[in-house]
Amino acid sequence: MRIRPERVAQLMRREIASILERDLRDPRLQDRWVSVTDVEVTQDLSMARVYVSVLEGGPSREQALEALQSAAGYVRHALAPRLGLREMPEIRFLLDTSIERGARVEDLLRRIARGEVIPDEDPS
Repeated sequence: MRIRPERVAQLMRREIASILERDLRDPRLQDRWVSVTDVEVTQDLSMARVYVSVLEGGPSREQALEALQSAAGYVRHALAPRLGLREMPEIRFLLDTSIERGARVEDLLRRIARGEVIPDEDPS
């Protein structure tokens, strides 16, 4: 029974990426690099958490996330015929910062390899 939510999540990830790329025409998303990094679906298929990465930072990132939240109903409606599910999960968009954290770690490792001293950072 565990395979179905994972399969639905995989299909949703591919189809949502396609919808965002081709169908969504929100000006807050224009010229922003938004990619779907992961989708998690609850066991009962009632809700899907869609993790997205936005290349730009600061207020642009927040605007893009707001645009995605407001377009969640449209995305859900567009997904229904593509997935063929009787009940479509509710969609929530969440920001995924793992790519940025990975780039930061890579930068730190590169600097350490060059012998640079890395100052302590505030953990918050």
